[in-house]
Amino acid sequence: MEYIIFSIIAYLLGSIPSGLLVGKLGYGIDIREHGSGNLGGTNTFRVLGKKAGLFVTIADILKGTLATVLAVIFTPDINPLIIGIAAVIGHMYPVFAGFRGGKAVATSGGVILGVNPLVFGIMIATFFVMLYLTKYVSLSSMITGVVSMAVSFFLGDMGLFIVITLLTLFVIYRHRANIKRILNKTEPKITWM
Repeated sequence: MEYIIFSIIAYLLGSIPSGLLVGKLGYGIDIREHGSGNLGGTNTFRVLGKKAGLFVTIADILKGTLATVLAVIFTPDINPLIIGIAAVIGHMYPVFAGFRGGKAVATSGGVILGVNPLVFGIMIATFFVMLYLTKYVSLSSMITGVVSMAVSFFLGDMGLFIVITLLTLFVIYRHRANIKRILNKTEPKITWM
């Protein structure tokens, strides 16, 4: 019963559409009608600029972190990683935004931050190194997931490895259109790094 209750709470937290709220309340636009049509931080950066993009990215990370931390605080016997998956699903398919959400990158990172800050730190470092080298946010996100899988495997934490693998599969699935654009050399590159 505890898993059901906290999974529902986590899903609702994940469903908070940060990008949609920032776009509508701060700028009077629905970012789903601009850029890639995605509710995540990357599209917010492109459509609304750095300040809004950074705010949305941090908010999306914290949704995953809060979901896992709440589970640990109130029910120490519960596995926070399982609860975190519900938050990620909420971010991808938010009930508060017509089930049209983000691509799971930031919220997945937030789940890992809530459980293993060391692995999260490695994820952040990997992401920015890959972003510097490739200039593709999407490719950097997917590579970060794969590197995080390897790190969790070598740490010997099989629970973390399984969940990171699942989250990485979510991220890759949500980026399938980006993969096609990368192969076709039509995927936009960042210009600020």
